[in-house]
Amino acid sequence: MDLGTKRLGGIITQLVLLLFCSYGTTGEEVCDSPLVSNLPPSSFRSSSQLSNSHGPGFAKLNRREGAGGWSPLNSDRYQWLEVDLGGRTQVTAVATQGRYGSSDWLTAYLLMFSDTGHNWKQYRQEDSIGSFPGNSNADSVVQYKLQQPVVARYLRLVPLEWNPSGRIGLRLETYGCPHISDVASFDGSSSLLYRWSPRPRQTTRETISLKFKTLRNSGILLHAEGQREHSLTLELERGKLLLLLRQGRSLSSETQRLVSLGSLLDDQHWHHVAVEQLSTHLNLTVDRSTQQVHIPAELSHWDFDQLSVGTVQVHDSQRPVLSKRNFYGCLENLLYNDLNLIDLVKHNNHQVTVMGNVTFSCAEQVSVAVTFSGSQSFLQLPGATASSSGGMSLGLQFRTWNKAGLLLTFDLPQQGGMVWLYLSEARLRLQIHKAGRALLELSAGSSLNDGQWHSVELGSRRGRLTITVDKEEGASAHASPSFPVTTGSHLFFGGCPAEEGSQECRNPFNVFQGCMRLLTLDNKLVDLIMVQQRLLGNYSHLQIDMCGIIDRCSPSHCEHGGRCSQSWRTFHCNCSNSGYSGDTCHTSVYEASCEAYKHRGNTSGLYYIDVDGSGPIKPQLIYCNMTEEKTWMVIQHNNTGLTRVRPSPGGNQYSAHFDYSSEEEQLLAIISQSEHCEQELSYHCRKSRLLNTPEGSPFSWWVGGPGPGRVQTYWGGALPGSQQCACGLQDNCLDPKHYCNCDADRMEWANDSGLLTHKEVLPVRSLVLGDIQRPGSEGAYRVGPLRCHGDKNFWNAAFFDKETSYLHFPTFHGELSADISFLFKTTAASGVFLENLGIKDFIRIELSSSTEVLFSFDVGNGPLEVRVEASAPLDDNRWHRVRAERNVKEASLRVDELPAATQEAPSDGHIHLQLNSQLFIGGTASRQKGFRGCIRSLQLNGVTLDLEERARITPGVRPGCPGHCSSYGSLCQNQGRCEERSNGFSCDCSLSAYTGAFCHREVSASFKPGTSVSYTFREPYELSRNSSALPSSIYSDVTLRGENISLSFRTSQSPALLLYASSYYREYLALLINKHDKLEVRYKLDNSRDVEVLRSRVRNLANGQLHTLTVRRLADTVSVQMDQSAREDFNLTSDGEFNGIKSLVLGRAHESDELDPELSRLASLGFTGCLSAVHFNTISPLKAALLHPDTSPVIITGPLVQSNCGSSDPANPYSAENTHHLSDQSGSVGSGQPLVNSIRSDSALIGGVIAVVIFATVSVLAIIARYLYRRKETYQSQDVKGVKPEDSPEFPFNSQADSQNVPRENPKEYFI
Repeated sequence: MDLGTKRLGGIITQLVLLLFCSYGTTGEEVCDSPLVSNLPPSSFRSSSQLSNSHGPGFAKLNRREGAGGWSPLNSDRYQWLEVDLGGRTQVTAVATQGRYGSSDWLTAYLLMFSDTGHNWKQYRQEDSIGSFPGNSNADSVVQYKLQQPVVARYLRLVPLEWNPSGRIGLRLETYGCPHISDVASFDGSSSLLYRWSPRPRQTTRETISLKFKTLRNSGILLHAEGQREHSLTLELERGKLLLLLRQGRSLSSETQRLVSLGSLLDDQHWHHVAVEQLSTHLNLTVDRSTQQVHIPAELSHWDFDQLSVGTVQVHDSQRPVLSKRNFYGCLENLLYNDLNLIDLVKHNNHQVTVMGNVTFSCAEQVSVAVTFSGSQSFLQLPGATASSSGGMSLGLQFRTWNKAGLLLTFDLPQQGGMVWLYLSEARLRLQIHKAGRALLELSAGSSLNDGQWHSVELGSRRGRLTITVDKEEGASAHASPSFPVTTGSHLFFGGCPAEEGSQECRNPFNVFQGCMRLLTLDNKLVDLIMVQQRLLGNYSHLQIDMCGIIDRCSPSHCEHGGRCSQSWRTFHCNCSNSGYSGDTCHTSVYEASCEAYKHRGNTSGLYYIDVDGSGPIKPQLIYCNMTEEKTWMVIQHNNTGLTRVRPSPGGNQYSAHFDYSSEEEQLLAIISQSEHCEQELSYHCRKSRLLNTPEGSPFSWWVGGPGPGRVQTYWGGALPGSQQCACGLQDNCLDPKHYCNCDADRMEWANDSGLLTHKEVLPVRSLVLGDIQRPGSEGAYRVGPLRCHGDKNFWNAAFFDKETSYLHFPTFHGELSADISFLFKTTAASGVFLENLGIKDFIRIELSSSTEVLFSFDVGNGPLEVRVEASAPLDDNRWHRVRAERNVKEASLRVDELPAATQEAPSDGHIHLQLNSQLFIGGTASRQKGFRGCIRSLQLNGVTLDLEERARITPGVRPGCPGHCSSYGSLCQNQGRCEERSNGFSCDCSLSAYTGAFCHREVSASFKPGTSVSYTFREPYELSRNSSALPSSIYSDVTLRGENISLSFRTSQSPALLLYASSYYREYLALLINKHDKLEVRYKLDNSRDVEVLRSRVRNLANGQLHTLTVRRLADTVSVQMDQSAREDFNLTSDGEFNGIKSLVLGRAHESDELDPELSRLASLGFTGCLSAVHFNTISPLKAALLHPDTSPVIITGPLVQSNCGSSDPANPYSAENTHHLSDQSGSVGSGQPLVNSIRSDSALIGGVIAVVIFATVSVLAIIARYLYRRKETYQSQDVKGVKPEDSPEFPFNSQADSQNVPRENPKEYFI
């Protein structure tokens, strides 16, 4: 059939389609008409046919002509059936059927499409699934509706699998409707220019849309300009589409890239593009991907009046700018809103100027590519015939993602060697080998695995060998071998045949995976269609006339800023510095709150907090204060200090704005998930009113709450809306007529301070103070950091008491990424934690046995299971943590700190998890295999499910779950006792010598020679009060048969008394360092016998280092342990009872008259150094003296200063709990005014001079004061119950910024 007849048939086919296209009842076109049944036999082609009666023209659905369908000569994967639809058609569905009356049918196939009959493209579902399910017999019809319709003229079906008892057999039908479009073709020098006069009426949504196809990877599609000094450009660059904003009229003006989208767009296939403007942002759509970008304010009104297509034409210029960046290819259906711009050109509209040769059909250049997809792929071609010059020339173009692979190899017939042209580390290399030795090596180019087309030329002429990459834009390398380089009888591209022992082709490198095209031998183009028809050369496992490269990084599946890289088969995510982990950077490596860090055993410090886990909110660095029973999150802002109010010139008000260290989204999430939040708000005033009265207009106000916040007219400590201060609520203001102290308007300094505790009005965002301009008015304000405690999500739990009980929630949406984390505890050996079902898909996590957790799911590729086996039972009624994740690359499961188990996902499988039922927690839809126990802190993709709220209304499920000490009790250290709380636990340190959240912080004190701490076990009684009773009965409750003593010390004094315990019967126990720097333990348990001295062998105890001592006695057996030295055991000769114990003394002992002379002299010297963590049986005398001096039976004499001297590293600069924030007290002040930040000074120069003078003066005074203090200390002792400086009338107010986080220090050292 001639070409004219084929064209006529195509026209008739399109007319028939137009007649058959029906419309639905809603008036919308129904695009589902049969497309194949009315086609002539000439519209069918195939790779081969078994006989004339098995030809492709018989492959029509439900037809029985011929042999009842198409069957090829051979049944293999190189066969295909092609249909010419007569013109570009929209295809919406495909149906297949086996060959009538036979055992021949397909079970799986590929669908290809093309506009030209060349350059085929594979249709993919979900961007990954390439194959379609086929038939199970010869007669039934299997129809598949395409998720995205295809617009093409040619369709090709490639059989993948068929009935193993038969052969390939096929009848088919496709459904759709004609595609109507306006097309324009550009040749790189042609362009269109649209000038609107008048400009079309502007709408709330402005849209430009089009389709394009091109073989070149760069070119300008659109350029829009207006009267303002800015323009938008839509440009193709290296196969990606860029949206650029240019400031200014000239081409050299600064250009800003707004967004980049798409990849491999130079594949000579149609791609849809749309730019949509919506007030504050633009949407760029490329094919099925859309990205939103916020635009500058000047672009909020779309005022473009000129649009150039295919080039850049500057406003008011008469000629376009010709450059290599001009577009070369075709555009289709170029629409501005509903205006068809190509149709305007066709009708010679006066608003359109055509420049160059613009045609209205798509003249396409035919380029046949070949895809090397696997390890067995190769292409064999005959070598070039010998030329008269003795030289040779080879050329090709390739594109790949792999860094390594063989491009070409051939033998050297005259030398007996091999030539390899290959990629290594993304560079092109040439190697010539002979007898295992490299005769020549060359390399050129770099980064050749970027997915772009790269040209390679290998030439040998007149003894000079050259390899060139990318011609003039690339690089080349030369050599002059001593032997001629000519091709052998065969050339092998991409790899070698699988036959072993082949001497013609050997490949010591990786096989090539990618695409090649434009193969030339001696400047003659190789006809790859002849290769496909087996008329030239040989091949295996190739896809000819198509490039099957896929960009797996566009769009990127790497989340949270992870960087995507790829190979031919897969992609990789680099998650470094992102704060996330996993194959797609989905799972956060940080905890969601300070509470969670605390229950990992952490102490106070700065931590990264990720409040929504795998959600979009970024981690932020936040200070966690764990020194109290409550765990506080402290969020600072730019001014937490007490700040002097400086009225601005010409203004009657002072305003301050507060910027927080956390981002807005995280700030609101922290407030939402916390049980309690607070923020200090205070104002110090002198003749400066604050709020006036509730009936009058307030002088001052503040703004707080989410977003921009709302104006608040109450002060810290009062109730919202009251327009009062704390004193008004407590009815104790200075002036009863007012509700704030400052509203009394007095000349003396006063203040209104308190906490803001209503979460809905936090944080404080700005502050306005109004009464500051009057003569004599002074003021200072402080807005403290935002402090929150309690994590509602961390302790949110439910208890399931029956297998049939469950909670249900809305469907879980985790189509591409799903992470699930929770804690559980149970005594049952099995049960389902979570289940969600779809039509075929599902996801489930269960305890499959007492030692195994199972994570299973199905996304359409068949069920996949991931298991973790624990070495110990999981039904031990202790909390265990489960973390499961499923993404497009793999599934993983982790239990507690056990190694994670993983399963890879199929590289070309379904990727979307499609669920539609309710989410069941603690059970299943069938009410079988339910879970019995507790589930806590359940998060799905970073969102915490409120189990407690749902449990309150669900029978068989109880909110909350007690019993945390079984899991977290080990966090209580140093004899601390775990106590249960409704939400969590706490450590009781009353019987421990330590303090802190986990009884982990040593209580230490610095001792001077006159320091003494005496702990009285029982007040003395006069024996005459009970003369009939024996002394032993009076003191029987303080008679000891053993002691358990532990303490740490640091000293340079020798000898020195560490501890002394005495009784009412002149018995005693003493721990001391003798003059030889060794430990002595002295016992006198019988006043009629001499003291027993136990001497340790450990030396150098007065070396200024920290030492830890443990002494244990049981009856007459004593053991001594010093640091890590071996334990020393001793025996006493006395009866082993310490009768009537009276007191225990640390430091200087004042009862020296009861001691022997040597010990009395030693006791009078006292102790100079550090004592820490002193524990005597259940008594902690040092802790009682420092922390509870008013309620404990202790007497303190001389200076006693709490410090961290008992730390093994007292100067540790990274110890977060010992970091002191003194910035709030850095200012110098006058009499009667509050301390403020010195950075508020008016003049830095004057301040610097004054600072130098003050520093010199204070330094001299400090030296004198210290000298006088030491002189005074030598002659005078004083009782010290606490270290608290008295408030001076000269300094009525102190800045207490972050005082909750700052441990107390020695005030003498502090003020000096």
